[in-house]
This record gives sequence, structure tokens and C-alpha cells, in this order.
Amino acid sequence: MKRTELVENIRRKGSFLCVGLDTDLKKIPQHLLKEEDPIFAFNKAIIDATEPYTIAYKPNLAFYESAGAAGWISLEKTVRYLRENCPDQFIIADAKRGDIGNTAGMYARSFFEHLGVDALTVAPYMGEDNVTPFLGYEGKWVILLALTSNPGSKDFQMIEDKNGHRVFEDVIRKSSHWGSPVNMMYVVGATRGEMFKDIRAVAPRSFLLVPGVGAQGGSLEEVVKYGIIDECGLIVNSSRGIIYASKGEDFAEAAGREAAALAGRMKELLAQHNII
Repeated sequence: MKRTELVENIRRKGSFLCVGLDTDLKKIPQHLLKEEDPIFAFNKAIIDATEPYTIAYKPNLAFYESAGAAGWISLEKTVRYLRENCPDQFIIADAKRGDIGNTAGMYARSFFEHLGVDALTVAPYMGEDNVTPFLGYEGKWVILLALTSNPGSKDFQMIEDKNGHRVFEDVIRKSSHWGSPVNMMYVVGATRGEMFKDIRAVAPRSFLLVPGVGAQGGSLEEVVKYGIIDECGLIVNSSRGIIYASKGEDFAEAAGREAAALAGRMKELLAQHNII
């Protein structure tokens, strides 16, 4: 998906919501365990209920890989269902891959040619040859980890050099020479608040994938206040707060209500900033 298409979808739907498909067999409603493929049955119901309010879906690969070969099949079926029934949705494989060039090329082939997703999260630690193999695909995106909100992020991301530059800022500066705002985004945790100003100082035009709104306590209003640009430039992800809104047979309806409520707040914020 091209950047222009992504921006058009945001404006048309009045939403920049991404639903994270962190599907855990131990957390899905018990009645689904009778299905031939419980993971896909859950995902399909969540997608059908939330699709009117979203512009993206983000399956977290760990949840599928933990189920072995069957989990990967469920993932393939989920991506295929989205492609066939929701072709305007931006599909992110949250895999956080990162390895030397030849291996990175194999990951790129797996996710972009075989699985057919639009974007892949990538860990930047091994540098340029770890990232560039993913950038050779037209209409595909790399989403680099930049400033996450987990407690351990301070161990490396916040370290300052002698010039006062923090590691996450150097990651963005350096990587901007490998890709551009039409094929590279950055992960920035929603709990970072005012630090979005620092992100925008080094990534003024890039889209940011922002997890952590909802169950993790991030503020949508703070993210927008400091992170929005004229083309929105934000994809805000919510996972548990939507997909596990109910543990009963009404789980899909509950997810739809949560997605609609969050998308409604997004529409108001987009209007306030004259984006729609």
C-alpha cells in the first residue's frame, strides 16, 4: 500500500485505528475452542465487528508462532481473509525481525512475497544491512523500533552520547538515509507523551505506529497533541482493550463497541486538526 492510499483511507474513514490481533488461545471465549480453527474463528469475528472503524490490523507473530504450525496456518488464513474481504486495510506483521543481510532477505521474502502483508516491524540493532533488504519491495513498509514504552527501553534507547543525542534519535537520523517517509515508519509507545515532540524533531514527515493506547494506559489526546501532522502521520494500535473487551459470546459485539468509541474520538481529533 502506498502512502497516498493510507492517507486517503484515514481521511475517508475518519480513523487512524489499528487493531492488534494478539490472539491467545488461553484468553479467547471458551465456546470458540470447539471450532476447527479457534484462532481464525476469533480473528474473523473481531475483524467483521471492527473493520468499519479501522484502517489497519496488526497480528503479533509471537501469538501465532507459539501455537506451532497450526498457528502459522491461522495467521495465513487471517491475512487472506483481510485481503479478500477488506482490501483497503493496512496489514502489519508485528514480528520485530532483525538479522544480517542474507537472512533479512529471507524474512522479507517470507512476509512480503509469501504471507503478503503490507508492513513488518524490524529491530534496527544490527544496522543498515539488517534493514535495507525489506525496502526493495514496492508498496511495502519497514516499521523500525524507535522509542518503545516497556520498562527496559531505558537500557539502550535513552542513552545519550557526548553531543546529547539519544540512541532512539540516532536510530531515526541514521535510518532516514536508508528509506523515506513513503516506505519507513517508526514505533513509538503511546505512554511517551511530550516526547513525541522530540520524535517529530527528527522524523517530521514519517508515519508513527503507536501501541499502548487503552490497556497500557497511553493517552490518545497526548499522542495527537504532540505527534499529529497534516497527513495525520499516526497509526494508533489497541489490542487487548478491544479484542478482549468481553470473554462471553458477545465478544465480537463488545470489540465493535470499543473500536467504534475509540474511532469516534479519533474522528473528532482529525476534524479539530483540519485533516478531515
